[in-house]
Amino acid sequence: MPIYTPPLRDQQFVIHELLGAADTLKAMPRYKDIDADTINHVVEEAGKFCAEVLLPTNQVGDEEGCTYDPATHEVKTPTGFKEAFDAFREAGWQGLAAEEEYGGQALPHLLQIIFYEMQYSTNQAWAMYPGLTIGAYECLLVHGSKEQKDLYLPKLTSGQWTGTMCLTEPHCGTDLGMLRTKAEPQADGSYRITGNKIFISSGEHDMAENIVHLVLARLPDAPQGTKGISLFIVPKFVPEGSGASATQGTRNDIHCGGIEHKMGINGNSTCQMVLDGATGWLVGEPNKGLNAMFVMMNGARLGVGVQGLGIGEVAYQNAAAYAKDRIQGRSLSGVKAADQQADPIIFHADVRKMLLTARAYNEGGRAFAYWVALMADQQIAGATEEDRKFGADMMALMTPVVKAFMTDNGFRTASDCLQVFGGHGYIRAAGMEQFVRDSRINMIYEGTNTIQSLDLLGRKVLMDNGARLKQFGAMITSFIEEYGTRPEMNEFISPLADLGDKVTKLTTELGMKAFGNQDEAGAAAVDYLRVVGHLIYGYFWAKMARVALDRVKADGSKVDPFYVNKLAVARFYFQRLMPETAFHIRSARSGAKNLMELPVEAF
Repeated sequence: MPIYTPPLRDQQFVIHELLGAADTLKAMPRYKDIDADTINHVVEEAGKFCAEVLLPTNQVGDEEGCTYDPATHEVKTPTGFKEAFDAFREAGWQGLAAEEEYGGQALPHLLQIIFYEMQYSTNQAWAMYPGLTIGAYECLLVHGSKEQKDLYLPKLTSGQWTGTMCLTEPHCGTDLGMLRTKAEPQADGSYRITGNKIFISSGEHDMAENIVHLVLARLPDAPQGTKGISLFIVPKFVPEGSGASATQGTRNDIHCGGIEHKMGINGNSTCQMVLDGATGWLVGEPNKGLNAMFVMMNGARLGVGVQGLGIGEVAYQNAAAYAKDRIQGRSLSGVKAADQQADPIIFHADVRKMLLTARAYNEGGRAFAYWVALMADQQIAGATEEDRKFGADMMALMTPVVKAFMTDNGFRTASDCLQVFGGHGYIRAAGMEQFVRDSRINMIYEGTNTIQSLDLLGRKVLMDNGARLKQFGAMITSFIEEYGTRPEMNEFISPLADLGDKVTKLTTELGMKAFGNQDEAGAAAVDYLRVVGHLIYGYFWAKMARVALDRVKADGSKVDPFYVNKLAVARFYFQRLMPETAFHIRSARSGAKNLMELPVEAF
């Protein structure tokens, strides 16, 4: 079984030394009682749960998968999944960041993201069940009526009921404007909903009393396209009563028609859902369902980005341990283990390159993801309207980057770490091949990474003339102006400043080209997101290097090796990984012609 140790030291570095999260949160009225000890305690306990309860279920879940009974339409989850969820629920983890009004602990979203990371390291397939439940909770919290919130939110907060989002249909994936599921209004205010949904994660299982499906469907008089989509609550069992005392009630006419047999995340039930006149209730306004669902979708995109980080971390930990133990060949610079027949592979340069790539992306991603989580807290709980708007702007800008850049990096990391194991990584016993298979879906679902790239360039940058990107750029400029005169920071500041200038020029150039031909944006978007991702990581790596340099200088000969090691990884990032931006800038500038000129019939 793979190993996993919660990365508490690096997490605490990011939370406290890099972000100063406790003070930032205390300035928000909602979190005025938070302190560093509380944050550390929650993170430590969450890490124990993940390492001790979730990790042992990961390979079992992959090997067993979910079991579908066509006679009853029921799904049984793998051995240990239900017991792990019972323990999770009993400890109150489901309501970590939920409102106290509905039984939650009202703790910062930062803590939720940190917990996500460790869940995804130890069992991504399992973590999707409570993760989707949080998404359903957040959607109803924002867009549900008071009656809907009073009925469903206490049950979702406790984990007694779980949630899903039902979007995709057999004939349409990302293009939701094509969906056909119909909702017929009834005299009692409910709706009869008929249609078929596919790829519904956690759509049917045996871990909770009830499943609350949030379903997109069309009203009879709905306009065509995305402007004619409404959102409905369709529970597996129609509730009886209200609030925390509600019971699951009678069986609704929604059932699982089968489960998908997938490349990875086998422990999660990916279902085909059949709605045959199921009873549902409208959420929010008619024909405004996509706006409501975006609350859940954007939250899911942030979660998926952290899935890339979680799998990257556990893959790295296992590959690093293996590289220090496995002996193969001799070091090119001379024998390193004279008492053995060969040297450990950690002494081979390219093995180190793969490990350092993983570590640099993991630690950069952790800093980025935790900062974005703070922006989520600032968006909802900032002390001033200006603070809340800034948090919202940064969330909007960064969501596609979190989702795409972090999952691309996570898949690369998992693949590189498998490579460290050689042939032993390709077989199941080591557990590495599962990380590769599980991480591949992260680049696809919740909007493919190409969709995220189009969203970043088209909607989040060009549509507002780069206003939000300029806000983030101002943070980089301020940092450069403050620390750019320090000689020891030059190796980090100079490449960051250079890339910032290049992003500004590239953005302007692509905007002008796209104005004349929108295919230019489509042709450049993926490269553009990759470049922006490196600008963001470069900023956070430069900030981490600054903290480490200050500690090294202050502590002298007694310095904690953690800071020396942080600087070594920072140098690797700037010298080995950031330079890929030169390729992507050149690729983006090459234009759409080399992609579009080949006739369709030639493919």
